Amino acid sequence: MALSIFDLDNTLLNGDSDYLWGQFLVDNNIVDGQHYEQKNQEFYYQYTQGTLDIHEFLAFSLKPLSEHPTEQLFKWRDAFMREKILPIVLDKAIKLVDSHRQRGNTLMIITATNQFVTKPIAEHFGIPHLLATNPEMINGQYTGQVEGIPCFQEGKVTRLQSWLTKHNADLTDSWFYSDSHNDIPLLEKVSHAVAVNPDETLQQYATEQQWDIISLRE
Repeated sequence: MALSIFDLDNTLLNGDSDYLWGQFLVDNNIVDGQHYEQKNQEFYYQYTQGTLDIHEFLAFSLKPLSEHPTEQLFKWRDAFMREKILPIVLDKAIKLVDSHRQRGNTLMIITATNQFVTKPIAEHFGIPHLLATNPEMINGQYTGQVEGIPCFQEGKVTRLQSWLTKHNADLTDSWFYSDSHNDIPLLEKVSHAVAVNPDETLQQYATEQQWDIISLRE
């Protein structure tokens, strides 16, 4: 199979769904607003700088999932999709995904953002395969812990390799679109690496590697 892989935040979306979920929690008084917003901004800055401790961040970001019934979380997520996500879905991103679908390629989103937040976003794009950081769930309730390997930096490569082995597939004629230097380990593995509105570090690296650089913004 020819595999077309897309990063999500700041690639298919004009924003970061992980950060925006935190803002949604603050806006709706679900968490302690001032403290949570400050920490959310600190972690987002660390992500952009490439200094994020993914386990420290996940301990912070997954904690609210463990504090509320799953049914209530899903209701909040529906509102989050309407209020925060649908307005930042990029038209050019939809067209890009559709172009790969029309080629008959297998479509995948691979993202560090957790599966609870990203599952309905992948469904909105009609992308059937999602590799995301998995929040642990026991007896129908999120625990606030991570299940397995976080889907971040080299973890994306590890998670994708496991998926390829399971599906008896490889990266022949594969594509990966991303905005972030955190994704360089995976960009180096695919046949066609494409930097999408890249951050400064990825812009420089993509130029050196002669990778395609595109914009999906208006």
